[in-house]
Amino acid sequence: MNSTPPSPSRRNVGIFAHVDAGKTTTTEHLLYESGRIRALGDVDRGTASTDWLDVERERGISVRAATTMFQWNGVSVNVVDTPGHVDFLSEVERSLRVMDGAVLILSAVEGVQAQTEVIWHALRKLGIPTILYVNKMDRVGADAARVLNDIHKHLSPLATPVQQPVGAAETFDGARDLWNAAEREPGAIEARTRLIESVAQTSEALMERYFEEGAPDTDTGLAAWRTTFRSLARSSALFPVLFGASSKGIGIRELMEAIALYLPEPGGDASAPVSGVVFKIERDKTMGRMAYVRLYQGTLRNRDPIRNLTLGADEKVTQIRKVDGQKSEDVGVLTAGDIAAVCGLQQARIGDVLGTGEGVPEEAKLAVPLLTVQVHWANEQDYPRVVAALHELADEDPLLSLQWLQEERELHLKVMGPIQLEILSRLLESRFGLSVTFGQPSVIYKETLRGAGEGFVAYTMPKPCWAILRFKMEPLPRGAGLRYDAQVRTEDLLPQYQNEVARRVPEALQQGLYGWEVVDVGIKLVEGQHHVWHTHPLDFVVATPMGIMDGLNRIGTKLLEPMLRFRLTVPEEFGGKVMNDLVLMRATFEAPEPHGDRMTIHGRVPVATSLEYAVKLGSMTKGRAALSTFFDGYEECPPDVRAERPRRGVNPLDTAKYILSVRNALSSS
Repeated sequence: MNSTPPSPSRRNVGIFAHVDAGKTTTTEHLLYESGRIRALGDVDRGTASTDWLDVERERGISVRAATTMFQWNGVSVNVVDTPGHVDFLSEVERSLRVMDGAVLILSAVEGVQAQTEVIWHALRKLGIPTILYVNKMDRVGADAARVLNDIHKHLSPLATPVQQPVGAAETFDGARDLWNAAEREPGAIEARTRLIESVAQTSEALMERYFEEGAPDTDTGLAAWRTTFRSLARSSALFPVLFGASSKGIGIRELMEAIALYLPEPGGDASAPVSGVVFKIERDKTMGRMAYVRLYQGTLRNRDPIRNLTLGADEKVTQIRKVDGQKSEDVGVLTAGDIAAVCGLQQARIGDVLGTGEGVPEEAKLAVPLLTVQVHWANEQDYPRVVAALHELADEDPLLSLQWLQEERELHLKVMGPIQLEILSRLLESRFGLSVTFGQPSVIYKETLRGAGEGFVAYTMPKPCWAILRFKMEPLPRGAGLRYDAQVRTEDLLPQYQNEVARRVPEALQQGLYGWEVVDVGIKLVEGQHHVWHTHPLDFVVATPMGIMDGLNRIGTKLLEPMLRFRLTVPEEFGGKVMNDLVLMRATFEAPEPHGDRMTIHGRVPVATSLEYAVKLGSMTKGRAALSTFFDGYEECPPDVRAERPRRGVNPLDTAKYILSVRNALSSS
């Protein structure tokens, strides 16, 4: 057996931020200062190393999560630079799952923004140690104290500066290291005392130590507290805050030191059975389809067989490549704790678990597509190519959720917003040579049960067939999803038939009485019968949707609409008009918070009524208002709101037509 050489100290770090906080610029300077690249790229000029898609270079925004790496003081750092725009939140979601540490970048001018909060909550849910890096300290309007107050108010009071910025805007001259006892300029000693107190407050033992020893003022005394702080940061008990101006390279080396010091090494035993997860799919012009894999246990080599636990399929690794922007090289081996692109996994999808699944963390569900659009193509002969191209793009971003209606010759996509549509159009043109347009986006509603009840089906005609099912159905709390259970004897309904029913229930709920997905429902199979002679193996494929739709029809469903939580800051002179607009949009909001000549309003508003409001607000206030929104779940629509969409396929309630339709499909397959 081949022995695996010891790996260098490693970090897997995601770079996250709200759009325009300087995330890609920071990544570019990390690569430059570490010696990974020889010349600095520029986001605005389209030359950044991690923005290599044509559309990214043209728009100056990140669309896809990009992997790169650098070495710093003996530490090898895998970096994933993620998009900052909310329309590409799915890329952020997939990257979060495989990170051991994070750098969350904030603008020293704008402070905590909507996407910042969304990402922060996901980082905390997954327990990922995080460094907060306040960028753009050289810009007009930069205010470190205000941003820190923002962080403590909207993110966490455990965010703790380990530096003190020197100046701001045009006078910004870097930041002092508070762990350096020699730093005794005005404010440094007070800031250092607050840092030590933050550490002391994490436990009674440390607080006693602080009371006994006081705040140290020597490098030796500070070193002990710094070691404790490092342990606390690596366990997400405290969050280091740093300051910089990435566009000028100020604070970059200190940030690299902080990554090595405050973010943890990945665990994992390289000699254990293989366990990993696919978090990204890409197509390379030379290598073809590549699956990006984070390995949590074991070692994977070229030509190794690998079990796809999610699909229950076996595949073979052809090559393992380290990807750095547009460049990649065959490294031949992937060990526990590392990330690489694996070739040969033709069946693997994003989210698939490989090997045993040992140590693979849960997903962070952030991105919820709220809009649906129909795709239109220029020429009829392009139709097959458009279908193939969108299947390929949906393979790389499953949340697109392509719906291909062959009979109607229609294509529908789920999307996050208008910027994503613009990028998709450009991708289809540049990568596939296709010209497409999109219909007007419409809001994605959902349905849920009005109450509890039963659904029943006796599928016994026309022979040969026999499938009898009875479901108990009840509504669940909002956000609970689907809970399915079976309580029937195996002698009444064989296990393979019970498994078929379990597989078909989620499909049957994709279209309710109004044509929308039915959610937050508990379904229990309480009666089931097969016939020893007449039952066909596919009878329960036919019967399950009929039983579920019978239940929905008996009980009734109600519409749910997507909601946004918002924070709106506006000049006081526009306050009355804005609040009137919010009432008209069916928003609920708290009393405005005045500060100077401006006011801030917090509340919730339906997506359907607020789609165009950001544009209207900007025009009305001449760009002086700031609106931050993020998805905040679904809630019941008022009685006067109606939203119905055409059903796709034959309705199982139309029993005769539905059975005929499905049987024809079965006989022709």
